[in-house]
Amino acid sequence: MKPAPIYLDNNATTRIDPEVAESLAHAFAQGYVNPSSQHALGRRSRAALEQAKEQILADLGAKTEGFASDEFLLTSGGTESNNLAIFGMVKPQPGKVIVSSIEHPSVSAATDLLRMRGYDVQTIKAQQNGTIDLDYFRALLTPETQLVSVMLANNETGVLQPVAEIAEKCREIGVKTHCDAIQAIGKIPVSFRDLGVDAMTITAHKLHGPRGVGGLILRHGVQLSPQLHGGGQQLAKRPGTEPVELGIAMAKAMRLSLQSAEKYANLAEMRTEMEAELHQIDPSAVIHGAEVGRLPHTISVSFPGIDRQALVMALDLAGVCISTGSACASGSSERSPVLIAMGLENDQIESAVRISLGRDTTRDEVAEGLRRISNCINNLR
Repeated sequence: MKPAPIYLDNNATTRIDPEVAESLAHAFAQGYVNPSSQHALGRRSRAALEQAKEQILADLGAKTEGFASDEFLLTSGGTESNNLAIFGMVKPQPGKVIVSSIEHPSVSAATDLLRMRGYDVQTIKAQQNGTIDLDYFRALLTPETQLVSVMLANNETGVLQPVAEIAEKCREIGVKTHCDAIQAIGKIPVSFRDLGVDAMTITAHKLHGPRGVGGLILRHGVQLSPQLHGGGQQLAKRPGTEPVELGIAMAKAMRLSLQSAEKYANLAEMRTEMEAELHQIDPSAVIHGAEVGRLPHTISVSFPGIDRQALVMALDLAGVCISTGSACASGSSERSPVLIAMGLENDQIESAVRISLGRDTTRDEVAEGLRRISNCINNLR
């Protein structure tokens, strides 16, 4: 008999919350139409979408005087939002761009393309604990820099980055900043205003919302060149008919995540206990980023001598879902660029896996998951 599945891959995606699914079904039942239509049904749809966008802005500390909902651009998800920010915020003439060495592939690949187009893309070094080197960043930063992009929490290690300090330094000399906050939102308090960045990326499916919808929050007055053409929606910055129903569902997921903050606080204790048990299972296990601030639900761990892909496959057969790193790089046998950037030893990189708990993860699931992990490691040894 096949073992009951234990889902410990919440950084890849979260399962949709039943209340969000109900909200989505209800929205579809309302018969919303194109929110750009000028007739009564169009105006009704526009009002519902604007209400959802206003709520998201308020929940993320972006609702300030003079901040219009038009500065929240609805997109198809995090990858599009990151690409829109990177390509839309730089100037047409190639110049200097600074990005951290531990970004999500949707940022690092975009800046790689900028480099190919002649931009001077400089990379902030990471330290072995998973945080970027602030001194190194300060040495790179100049008034001529067009854009700085640094994520709030790394998707592989969960390590938090000093985004507010970076944004403050950039603001002093008039440099624009972008932050991918996708992994952090819903797990720790996130305020657009407090971070002080000019643009922030969000998505719904990392906080128990539907896949296929995300957004880019822009500070009032920030210039953004559209990367799609053919419509005037969203001030022509992101044209295309907006999915009213998905926007409503994302707003519901955002609100529920804020109301579930205590659950994530409890996950920190569960994570600590799980890490202690992993050390009991394998005394050579190495937890990455354990000495600095991390998301409360993420574990990046190496089991030296155990091939990471073999362990993930063995656990899959045992009914435990974990990953080797970013889901957007799934199917790739390449080593983690994040762990390489941290300067880890090769045997740690080759044996690293990611375990990410969810707000619905139970202690019984963790205990059973650990039992299966122990069996798989012993078999692979």
